[in-house]
Amino acid sequence: MTITEFDAALIGAGHNGLTNAAYLASAGLSVVVLEKNSVVGGAAVTEEFAPGFSNSVASYTVSLLNPKVIKDLDLTRHGLEIIERPAANFWPVDDKRGLLVPYDDGGRRKAFAAFSEKDADRLDAYDGELNRAVAVLRDLITRTPPNAGGGIIELIKAGAIGRRLLKLSIEDQRLLLELFTASAADFLDRRFENETVKAAFAFDGIVGSYAAPSTPGTAYVLLHHCFGEVNGKTGHWGHAKGGMGAITRAMARAAKDRGAIIRTDAPVERVLVEAGRARGVVLKSGETIRARAVAANVGPKLLFRDLIAETDVAPETRDAFLAMKTGSGSFRMNVALAELPDFACKPGKTMGLHHRAGIVIGPTMDYLESAYLDARAYGWSREPVVEMMISSTLDPDLAPPGKHVASLFVQHVAPHLPNGRSWSDPREKEAFADVVIETVSRHAPNFKSAVLARQVLSPWDLEQRFGLVDGDIFHGQLGPGQLFSARPVLGYGNYRMPLKGLYLCGSGAHPGGGVTGVPGMNAAREIAKDLKRGRSRR
Repeated sequence: MTITEFDAALIGAGHNGLTNAAYLASAGLSVVVLEKNSVVGGAAVTEEFAPGFSNSVASYTVSLLNPKVIKDLDLTRHGLEIIERPAANFWPVDDKRGLLVPYDDGGRRKAFAAFSEKDADRLDAYDGELNRAVAVLRDLITRTPPNAGGGIIELIKAGAIGRRLLKLSIEDQRLLLELFTASAADFLDRRFENETVKAAFAFDGIVGSYAAPSTPGTAYVLLHHCFGEVNGKTGHWGHAKGGMGAITRAMARAAKDRGAIIRTDAPVERVLVEAGRARGVVLKSGETIRARAVAANVGPKLLFRDLIAETDVAPETRDAFLAMKTGSGSFRMNVALAELPDFACKPGKTMGLHHRAGIVIGPTMDYLESAYLDARAYGWSREPVVEMMISSTLDPDLAPPGKHVASLFVQHVAPHLPNGRSWSDPREKEAFADVVIETVSRHAPNFKSAVLARQVLSPWDLEQRFGLVDGDIFHGQLGPGQLFSARPVLGYGNYRMPLKGLYLCGSGAHPGGGVTGVPGMNAAREIAKDLKRGRSRR
């Protein structure tokens, strides 16, 4: 049996784990990162899924990656290049109409005016509201939330935030309250009239969220997707050249340059607990790695279900973590294409601006609502919401010359199928994959025949491969009860877990999911603070 000792042992080499490792190593701490898979990256990886065709496997687009993380880790020097989408999104509506939204204000207004002049006139006011909300909350994203039950210091932190919010106008206080509690449907109904215009904005409220636009709390999910920027341009989306694996490869180089050790094919069996304190980890191989701190870049539900013995924490504490709401309602596909989709509303197989945007099948609010209700009733939507990114239109090296590769991110599927069915049955996921192909083909009739190969990941596959419990891409839903100080669980919102020396550094911690790097960065700050003070306590 080999025993090694470090300042910090990290479970999982996803993007937050690698970010955490790089910051800790920069602080002069000895760090080891332990990854169960044969490559680093977690859900942010690129692989060849058919001969000559490569693509991002799970996460698939860039905007939320925090600019401070990019700068601090010098990711550009380590090989990261982000290619901007030349247009934001394209919504095929029917055989005649489509909504193609560019980034420039004039073009954007013209696009929406084709559906509603009134709604086009309201765009500036709507953007202003969201920008004010983002400005208030952006600073909180990179701060450690005040921890409930944490004593006077935490009360002072909470008071400072409260005083800042009280300085806002009463209109902006109402706006924040609405965004944190309302449904996306209610929020948008107050501002727009056209169903396609509302659906274009509501999509961000349900993507990665097993919820309907009418579900309370989805207005915040909409806001969560407004924090992004690409190459200094707020509100823009992009593609990492080489796929999402390019991000985590750059992060791994940054961590190694700073002295971190990264081990792949090193699955963790359990957290080593002695006298009520995390003292390291035991690998499935039997190897013990001792550490002053253990940082888990896995979902909190998985951590307390699989890696912490039941007897190591109080039953009520364990129950609170296992009661977290999980499930994104998401299904992930990659397809190799012989040619570009030929959309009925925008004909042509020659590459156009719409092919290089995010292509969303979700033309009305009723469509988005029905997709969720279908999944609740039948296990999957019979007319799913599909976001397609044809990655090769931005990054030609991902496919052979003249061919293309596309990511399909699909809503909604039940995390667990009803009536004794299971996503572990390959027939189930292949049957739904057929539904997805048919859905896109209704708008682009050549799509089905253009598909040369496909890669299909159900919620069960996402959990088995990446440890995403119930296929939850955010490590826990972004509902009002699982945000800020209550993420993951009230009383443990400051990255310190119930066991001394145990920390959470993944998307299950504040500020939540998306490829941001922020939970990893924030957690590293708290871990380094504790270790340098010679303690690792809650």
